[in-house]
Amino acid sequence: MDNAYKVIEVIGTSEKSWEEAAQSAVNAASKSLKNLRIAEVQEMDLKIDDGKIIQYRTKLRLSFKLDLD
Repeated sequence: MDNAYKVIEVIGTSEKSWEEAAQSAVNAASKSLKNLRIAEVQEMDLKIDDGKIIQYRTKLRLSFKLDLD
């Protein structure tokens, strides 16, 4: 059987770290998508207010296997 995959971009946020932001994105995507396979970090950035980091943002390219049955 052949396989097919779809790739989407998702952005997760956290007040603590880029890793937690990435986990947030995966957690959110896994609520509506099945068969998540690979997450590739595309970008990481910060939101800054008054000289302090207030939010970490991680953009992921996330792939999942399509159900062809």
